[in-house]
Amino acid sequence: MDLMEYKVRELYQQAGIPANRGVLVEDLDALETAVEALSFPLVIKAQVQTGGRGKAGGIRFAEDREELREVAEAIMGMDIRGHRVDRLFIAEKAEIIDECYLSLVLDRLSKQPMFLFSRAGGVDIEQTAREHPEQVIRLPFDPLLGFQDYLPRYLASKSGLDASYIPAFSDLLQKMTALFFDRNCLLLEINPLGLQAGGALLAIDGKATVDDSALFRHSDLVAYRDSLPENPFVLEARKFNFLYIPCEQEGNIAVMSNGSGMIMSCIDLISQAGFSVVSALDLGGGATSSRIVEAIRLVLGNPQVTTLFINIFGGITRCDEVAGGISRAMAEQGDAQQVIVRLEGTNKEQGLQILAASHGDVQVVDSLIEGVRILTARRSMS
Repeated sequence: MDLMEYKVRELYQQAGIPANRGVLVEDLDALETAVEALSFPLVIKAQVQTGGRGKAGGIRFAEDREELREVAEAIMGMDIRGHRVDRLFIAEKAEIIDECYLSLVLDRLSKQPMFLFSRAGGVDIEQTAREHPEQVIRLPFDPLLGFQDYLPRYLASKSGLDASYIPAFSDLLQKMTALFFDRNCLLLEINPLGLQAGGALLAIDGKATVDDSALFRHSDLVAYRDSLPENPFVLEARKFNFLYIPCEQEGNIAVMSNGSGMIMSCIDLISQAGFSVVSALDLGGGATSSRIVEAIRLVLGNPQVTTLFINIFGGITRCDEVAGGISRAMAEQGDAQQVIVRLEGTNKEQGLQILAASHGDVQVVDSLIEGVRILTARRSMS
């Protein structure tokens, strides 16, 4: 489960992680009262479970009360990547010298927690990681050994962080590590981490992903989840008895298959190649051509999706029915989005013949690995 910024800040406060002051606003009628204890200038942030808020106009500044009202009314209710803004987090603008990036993540490849630290913090950290990977310092963390004093010194030395920040940096990493394990996190991120005068550090924004399987240990997070509006794609999928699974906030690849195991293997291979999956849809068994059309409409209805990866093993589900649905859907959708298809099983050959005559950008592959290679080749060309 991905937490919104305001909830992450609550966890920071409980853990003693320093952050700039702010308040949650859900009712604009109470706006002025809510910010009475804060000092201008203020930053107004849309609270939605997706990335790209800043680029979408969901993060803006206000110098006075009049501008605050104007900005808050503009952001509240706006749509960001299919998510309606129904709450705002309003915080004091932080006085900082520089920005960094810091996260603790459960790393798939090393099968252990991993610290990621970069002096190049801010909104373009993903681009920095792609184009200048040497600027992102990676350091494995062994839970059996626990926190070691060399960790902050190593990250500071490798990144060029001034030694005056090491005491605060060490304290921050210890608190972050404790929070990560106490709350069963898969990701805990501070971006940006502000550097202040005198060696102080400040968490200006944050993300957290909590393991859904561990939510029974955290009644407050269950209550938080239940207070959130349902994902519109999840609601739409239920109408057709599909299982729609939101994945990475920053992803642009969707996966569709007929079985949770096949979905997981798809996501694992795609993720290991350095891509992010935004959503997955489980068709279940016996999907007809019409159901395939509805499934593709649903998945491609998310404007983030640029590539749909379809992985089908035909048993009860016939490959020719699946191919017919893909062909019909792509005739409607055109070639705005790329579709990669792997078919195996019942009526595979008939299905391949149908796909060979279909419209749109449809590529048929014999294996998942071949499909991932196509993704990689396209990325290198872009």
